[in-house]
Amino acid sequence: MYARSLADPSGFWDDAAQGISWYKPCSRVLDDDNTPFYRWFVNGELNTCYNAVDRHVEAGLGGQPAIIYDSPVTDVVQTITYAELQDLVARFAGALRARGVGKGDRVLLYMPMIPQSVIAMLACARLGAVHSVVFGGFAPQELAVRIDDAKPKAIVSASCGIEPNRVVKYKPMLDAAIEQSAHKPDFVIVYQRPQERAALVDRRDIDWREAVAAAEPAACVPVKATDPLYILYTSGTTGQPKGVVRDNGGHAVALRWSMECFYGVQSGEVFWAASDVGWVVGHSYIVYGPLLAGCTTVVFEGKPVGTPDAGTFWRVIAQHKVTTLFTAPTAVRAIKREDPHGSQLTKYDLSHLRALFLAGERSDPETLHWAEDHLKVPVIDHWWQTETGWAIAGNPFGVYLFPVKHGSATRAMPGWDVRVLNREQKEVPRGDIGTLCVKLPLPPGAFPTLWNADERFKKSYLYEYPGFYQTGDAGFIDEDGYVHVMARTDDIINVAGHRLSTGAMEEVLASHKDVAECAVIGVADGLKGQVPLGFLCLNAGVDRPHEDILNEVVQLVRERIGPVADFKRALVVQRLPKTRSGKILRGTMQKIADGQVYKAPATIEDPAVLPEIGRALHGMGYSKSLTGT
Repeated sequence: MYARSLADPSGFWDDAAQGISWYKPCSRVLDDDNTPFYRWFVNGELNTCYNAVDRHVEAGLGGQPAIIYDSPVTDVVQTITYAELQDLVARFAGALRARGVGKGDRVLLYMPMIPQSVIAMLACARLGAVHSVVFGGFAPQELAVRIDDAKPKAIVSASCGIEPNRVVKYKPMLDAAIEQSAHKPDFVIVYQRPQERAALVDRRDIDWREAVAAAEPAACVPVKATDPLYILYTSGTTGQPKGVVRDNGGHAVALRWSMECFYGVQSGEVFWAASDVGWVVGHSYIVYGPLLAGCTTVVFEGKPVGTPDAGTFWRVIAQHKVTTLFTAPTAVRAIKREDPHGSQLTKYDLSHLRALFLAGERSDPETLHWAEDHLKVPVIDHWWQTETGWAIAGNPFGVYLFPVKHGSATRAMPGWDVRVLNREQKEVPRGDIGTLCVKLPLPPGAFPTLWNADERFKKSYLYEYPGFYQTGDAGFIDEDGYVHVMARTDDIINVAGHRLSTGAMEEVLASHKDVAECAVIGVADGLKGQVPLGFLCLNAGVDRPHEDILNEVVQLVRERIGPVADFKRALVVQRLPKTRSGKILRGTMQKIADGQVYKAPATIEDPAVLPEIGRALHGMGYSKSLTGT
């Protein structure tokens, strides 16, 4: 399959496209006339919402659950069938259409993890409108930047989000963002939650329930395969977010194919991606992928720990007969830290679970071992990005399971011609670390460009390695063709001329029996340029002297990587700074350690952790300046 996808991409993906219903077949599978702007399924017409909802109802699956909403923070469990979902989506699409939203218009969504978020996304797709989901709770200034870039005709929000210990009022932040933005939406639809009712702005804001009650259901609108389905903003190095564009045709084909061939799930089975609709995982595998495949998708409003305990994931799997769980390594590490011996798992029947998939950040071998030992199912690390939309590399559970190498994302998937290049744009020998790149064209489902920013698309991803997409990740491909993603390229540190991966050192630290989670950064050193510094979060219940543990991990790195790593210092911290999607903010930690001015990223889960890290570093003689914003 892989060989054919590279030798005959048009034939391969034309076959995959048969899994999608088309109003009009494409005239050309791959258009490569205007490189580097490749387009898939040119002149084909379809509707993504029809493929995700209506066609299943027409096939007699209307009574099958489409969505299971499980919210431990509000103590609500709700099931929505495909027929019910079709009605809810058609009516909300009608409410948007009645106010002038049509094909090509943008609709910004600022929503928590509730079924209405999924309904709103599908309603936009139904009309051919372009949705842009902004993670609920983003600060007003960050939201304003996205409003000005997308220029939405409408904004859809909820009155609040629910965190384990607090209610997050969305509406005041949305009002502030609209006030700050130059572009103003024509109207705002607000879903009022019982935990917090929001004040509505006269002549601009509309109550969701009232809008839907007065609406006529809207039919699906055919769009071109190359028309945009959504814009999803990802952080940019300049501070200006990059609007990743996803098309309709390639996206539907790739996700439908990946559900069957990669994740190995079939229509009628329960698939759970424990993420958020604000992230790409939520777009691809909470909403579109499972529904395109006719599965039941779980919409979970909670946390892996604390809602109420470290057994909540296992409770959801047992209660809803989940066959496949996809989550971030950081979620498993959080569970492992609270329940290192896996005692919570023994309380639940997990017999329906076939596989655990991990992505979002590098999966350290220790976390994989822990999950394998306790779940007794394949644990599959895979690698992809907001820009790619689905797996670049992984273990194709639905086709063939390769032998697992812990620390590797396994093999490149069909359509992804992965190479490792050096700074001279040459391929490096197998086993050598370099920049992970993908030879163009990218397969269906990957982003064709950035929103209204073709030149930035080329400059950000294509200029440095002509003919390749630069992933921004560093790693190597071994002699068996396994892809090892070691770090972001800016996480490769230079110690006295030796290029070393912080990810390799983190693997060693994570293998220590007392370590729940860790991070390694490079800090400035007058003699060697940079030296590594480790941060350790310990398992619950560890009461040994920290000095003993630190000495042991230093010795472990010396034994397994060698003196060349120059790993001599580490410190124990209570928690690490992360984005809401679970990525550790190593770059920000490095700036704090080096005494540089830093800005807390908009996606940070809890800004209060950064001063904690600063104080810990200051106590070790780092971070002479604690300047931050």
